[in-house]
Amino acid sequence: MSSFYRMMSGRKYAAHEKAGSAGRDNNQLAKPETEAGGQPEIQEMRGSAVIAVALRTSVLMILLCGLAYPLVSTGVAQVLFPQQADGSMLRDTKGQVIGSELIGQSFTNPALFQGRVSSVDYNGAGSGSSNYAPSNPALIQRIQDSIAVWQKQNPDVPISQVPVDLITNSGSGLDPHISPQAAQVQIPRISRLTGIPQDQLKAMVEALTEGRSGGVFGEPRVNVLKLNLALEAELEAAPAKR
Repeated sequence: MSSFYRMMSGRKYAAHEKAGSAGRDNNQLAKPETEAGGQPEIQEMRGSAVIAVALRTSVLMILLCGLAYPLVSTGVAQVLFPQQADGSMLRDTKGQVIGSELIGQSFTNPALFQGRVSSVDYNGAGSGSSNYAPSNPALIQRIQDSIAVWQKQNPDVPISQVPVDLITNSGSGLDPHISPQAAQVQIPRISRLTGIPQDQLKAMVEALTEGRSGGVFGEPRVNVLKLNLALEAELEAAPAKR
């Protein structure tokens, strides 16, 4: 009985293994069909999700960075710093805009204060300098021409007393400032041409001299456009005083 039982058990085990093997084979055969039919759909779903996320992110960033941020920053600037936000424009006695305090101008009238030499003629669309070396013949000739003009217009002031910023280019070509010394040495010429006493002109320069930023950075400076506006206002008021 025991041998018969072992024989029958062996047959059942073999049949069970055969059935299991057949099941595994069927599963392995069916699996590629499932993968072949399902994987493109999964990839398509994933691709659509990625595109949707990218579109939503793009729209959100456009609204935040291209619309909300400029509107908020412009609104805050207009409330807190309206003068600077509008370009720091300066007006004459008639209320007309005549320039910005951030960009210098070329003044050809010898009765007005002169600013620094500009390589770009104070064109705000293209700032810069010639970047000539000190030995460059073009730079040497330009400085010599500036010295000749100075000596002609200011015979009372020797060239040795002229601050270097009056005969050298500014780095940007747009510098609206000169040093207080550069304004002071022009006072004899302006006083002679306008009739305004030198002491009054000196007081005007001192009143418009700006100190170092934060008391530390930069050098004391005078805005040439502001200085000339004050000079023109004084010239207009001079007949009434007399």
